[in-house]
Amino acid sequence: MPRRTGDDPNIGERIRTRRRLRGWSIRFAADRAGLSHTTWSRIERGIVTADNRFTLADIARALDCSVTDLTGCPTGPDTRGEALLALSIEALHTALVDADPGEEPLCMPRPWPQLVAEADLVHHLRMRCNFLGAAQRLPALIREVHAATHGSNRREALPLLVSTTFDAAALVQTTGYRRDGWLAAQRCRQAAEATGDPVLLAFAGFAVGNAAGSAGAYARSMALVERAAEDLSSHLGTEGALAMLGMLHLTCAMAARGLRRPADSADRVAEAADLAARTGETMVHDLGFGPTNVGIWRVSMETDGGEPGRAAEIGAQLRPDLLPMPSRRATFHTDTARALTLLGRDRDALRHLLAAERISPVQVRSNVLVRETVRGMLDRAGSSQLRGLCERINLAR
Repeated sequence: MPRRTGDDPNIGERIRTRRRLRGWSIRFAADRAGLSHTTWSRIERGIVTADNRFTLADIARALDCSVTDLTGCPTGPDTRGEALLALSIEALHTALVDADPGEEPLCMPRPWPQLVAEADLVHHLRMRCNFLGAAQRLPALIREVHAATHGSNRREALPLLVSTTFDAAALVQTTGYRRDGWLAAQRCRQAAEATGDPVLLAFAGFAVGNAAGSAGAYARSMALVERAAEDLSSHLGTEGALAMLGMLHLTCAMAARGLRRPADSADRVAEAADLAARTGETMVHDLGFGPTNVGIWRVSMETDGGEPGRAAEIGAQLRPDLLPMPSRRATFHTDTARALTLLGRDRDALRHLLAAERISPVQVRSNVLVRETVRGMLDRAGSSQLRGLCERINLAR
């Protein structure tokens, strides 16, 4: 039997509550989502874990709500660090509102060299998965960089605002506060538009497309990223353009898979793979485009696209340690773990989950898909290592 978790309703329970508020039967809601009524019922009852991002997007569209309404916000805060992170995310939201490019700044920026150094530090903290450190510094930094775009350093400040707001978008999505990802990505795009730089515009296109996809809005993600790729196509001789185009293809492939268009998705993945063969491993805008990251994206798409065997096969051939991006390595391990549970390989899945936790504990704890996967594993078995992981991610037995 599924286990209850006290005050922490699982995704299935949230789905049931939303459906009942609508006054809809399971058959009616499932038909809207394109699911069988038996699958919907099993998800509501916790018999089938709700750890598939594409299915969650279908259910959210059927219920006229966001994916976040179904998944909830990150659990906790059980520790001082988590409480501080939640407070910092609230402050970051306000800073993003204040950083409207059409409005006058509300502060004076520090001297330009100090501002650049602070932005470099925040980026380094985020890349090394020190999300609390980055989140605590981002609100003041965004306000000051926004202020700098209104002064004598405007030309240099605009690209810095692009990268800083991208850091904000990536941070909130990685730590589970996805609602703020769209606002941060929009600020990134607004700053990029003011620069007119084609690669920065593509970078911002990736940001908004990824934010839309993260919210389950795959049709919007597809439209945004296709437009960004088309705009970049006449600038492919620009430094970094090929890697950026590859990231856009991957985002488009994910969106196509979410829209249940596997052939289109496969075409985009093939284009990204061809570009990766040309570029090799890169760190353009620290996105890590290259053969390894293409493989990690494929693991995600195959896991949620209903091909866990293929995902596990791809994952077994990858060397994620080649990618100098801890958050992407953690993502590889969590997605591989989800695929392995679908294959009945819970012991191997647990090994990957523990590897992800060693790399980026906050990322694992805030990942709602991981929590649902672990719920299902706990229903099937309860080793000491699994129970320990449950305690650390605040998942009651």
